[in-house]
Amino acid sequence: MSKRKANSRHTTADGYAYLTKRIIVTKAKSAGRKAAKDAMATMGFVVTVQDGQLVRKHSDGHIEVLSQVPQVNISQNIQLG
Repeated sequence: MSKRKANSRHTTADGYAYLTKRIIVTKAKSAGRKAAKDAMATMGFVVTVQDGQLVRKHSDGHIEVLSQVPQVNISQNIQLG
């Protein structure tokens, strides 16, 4: 019996669905953009990090700096398990 090519690019030849890092990152970014748009429409502002500062972006376009974000050294080894 020969295996057929899957109809979906997110399905293996034997029919099992799979996730890749690319799919997850794309969906997460899309969800984040939608959430920010919805929050802006509902609240009139969103809070985000921009250029090392915590800022509030208002719907009229002005940006209010709330605080500086501290630098974090992430070069330490992390052991899992």
